[in-house]
Amino acid sequence: MGYLNPLLKLPAGRALLDLPAEQRAPLEAVMRELRDQANTEAEKSWLKRKGPMAAYWRAVSTYARHLAHALSAGAPCGRRSGGFACTLPKGTRCPDCSSVGIDAGDPS
Repeated sequence: MGYLNPLLKLPAGRALLDLPAEQRAPLEAVMRELRDQANTEAEKSWLKRKGPMAAYWRAVSTYARHLAHALSAGAPCGRRSGGFACTLPKGTRCPDCSSVGIDAGDPS
């Protein structure tokens, strides 16, 4: 994932990371399927010149993608930088942690 997932800024979004992997995996699969189906609907709506519905389905697709990425992420890093705990998954290079030379792979 090449961006900071905006859902992980919300407490409920971060709570997804606390779910056990065996609960996250099927939810992630459903979200990825929803993304594909919503993209198909967006294209159909666009071809019918139904712009508002195309925009709606594209938004559904985007939200589903963000949810799938959040569900596929591991436990949060937890390192503290600038007074805030990092919410990026362990093993990623946190922008704040990286800027001060802290490896985000280990929260200790």
